[in-house]
Amino acid sequence: MKEINPSHSSRRSCGSAFVVDKRYLETINSDQNDTSNWTLTHVPTTLRWATLKRGICNCSSNNLSSINNEYCWKNLGQSYLCVCTNEDDNNFSTDICQDQPYTCTYYRYCYMLCLDAPGNKCSSSSSCPDGYQYSGVMCEPIKLTEKSKKHQISTVIIGCSTSLGTLFALLGTWHLYKVLDRRKKFKLKQKYFRRNGGLLLQQQLSRNEGNIEKLRLFGSKELEKATDHYNKNRVLGQGGQGTVYKGMLADGTIVAVKKSKLMEEKIIDKTKLEQFINEVMILSQINHRNVVKLLGCCLETKVPLLVYEFIPNGTLYHFINQPNEEFPLIWKMRLRIAIEIANALSYLHSAASIPIYHRDIKSSNILLDDKYRAKVSDFGISRSVALEQTHVTTRVQGTFGYLDPEYFRSSKFTEKSDVYSFGVVLVELITGQKPISSSESKEVVRSLANFFLLSMKENSLLNVVDPMVMNSNAKEEVVAVAKLAKRCLNFKGKKRPTMKQVALELEWIRSSEEANAIQQSADEDSNTDEMTKDLGVASFSTSCSVVKDSVTLFIDT
Repeated sequence: MKEINPSHSSRRSCGSAFVVDKRYLETINSDQNDTSNWTLTHVPTTLRWATLKRGICNCSSNNLSSINNEYCWKNLGQSYLCVCTNEDDNNFSTDICQDQPYTCTYYRYCYMLCLDAPGNKCSSSSSCPDGYQYSGVMCEPIKLTEKSKKHQISTVIIGCSTSLGTLFALLGTWHLYKVLDRRKKFKLKQKYFRRNGGLLLQQQLSRNEGNIEKLRLFGSKELEKATDHYNKNRVLGQGGQGTVYKGMLADGTIVAVKKSKLMEEKIIDKTKLEQFINEVMILSQINHRNVVKLLGCCLETKVPLLVYEFIPNGTLYHFINQPNEEFPLIWKMRLRIAIEIANALSYLHSAASIPIYHRDIKSSNILLDDKYRAKVSDFGISRSVALEQTHVTTRVQGTFGYLDPEYFRSSKFTEKSDVYSFGVVLVELITGQKPISSSESKEVVRSLANFFLLSMKENSLLNVVDPMVMNSNAKEEVVAVAKLAKRCLNFKGKKRPTMKQVALELEWIRSSEEANAIQQSADEDSNTDEMTKDLGVASFSTSCSVVKDSVTLFIDT
């Protein structure tokens, strides 16, 4: 309804209503953004005729009804309409609503009308709206007979069975794929295990030979979980052979996992693979407090993954070249570290069940634990030798600056080659300088070993000693260690001392230092206690003189 105001001054107004074609309203809605349609002067009105079509219908739900509820209607489709009334119409001879089960709750007389009359669609007596079928007399809703119900149930069962069958087939295929994939991975792990010496290692474990019984075989998944899938944030260090990651095992143990660079290469270098396997076999036979402890390994990968005890304070190289102001590397600590390294190498050369040549002694392969005790590490190119064997002939390997010149010329590595490398480490501890350095122009490369020997020859040792060492008031001990380092760096291997001799001499030097400290303390005490002067000082002087003289005689020989 719309209110119409007259043009004259009358206060009265009229209301008007229009019957509008529904299709036109839909057009108006779709074109509502078109401003040309805002002012309407006329609208089309459609009056549709319909003819009665016998049929059973029900508009008791989802219907439209008149204001007085005398009748209701419901669309059965675009061309069919269901109309129900309260009163019987004489034009219709049948009260269809009384046919069960199509009874109407309120409207009793229901009729089906065809809106397309006299069109072809409604002219046929057999044409019915969707959901209805012609029974020969009238249009009736499609009833589900017992047969059709069974057919429908069968269809549902077949559909469900097909769906479930397809689902089970997919699940079965996926499960089969996983089984085959696991089997493939298992066979590959077995292949790697055999190639990496797993069978031999298992035999040694079963025999409980030496300290090998303590070696543990880890699974690849266990180490992946421990290192957070080898996260970059877990990297402790990188070397020529691989990368070391910090990991935590299921029991909370902190470990260092060494992963070879070969793991990421498509083509495996057999030489490097042998080096990695060799490190497993070497470390499995070593039990020394100054050698990094191998907890176990994983042999299920391309190359073994090695699991070491975690050493928290980094390398000696880092500690020398990047001093810690809160914990300075004083001479006393340097001498102790040198003795610990020498004892470890002496053990490898002469005390181990099978002599071992390390072949890559350098400050970056010396780790420092939580108490700053030295731990020799990285046995990738180490070699076991027979008791009567004097050397190993191999391709020259090692680190420039630590490499024995005699080994470089002859390719024959002896125990004295390790002595030379240790001599370079001693010089690093004395001078605080790097084994190889270059000038500002980077055209001249200087070897620390040659520079040190030249300084000793020119009697200018004190000019190259680390200032932190000079501040320790240990001049005599520094000179004694420097003379020992000079002997270790002799170009002729036969003139170098053995590691056992080196370890003993360093112990004697430290004993001399401690004896001097005791002597000094005794002298100070004697000045305050005259009653014990003769007895106390005599006993100390006698014992200390023997130690000091023995050290002096040994070094001068």
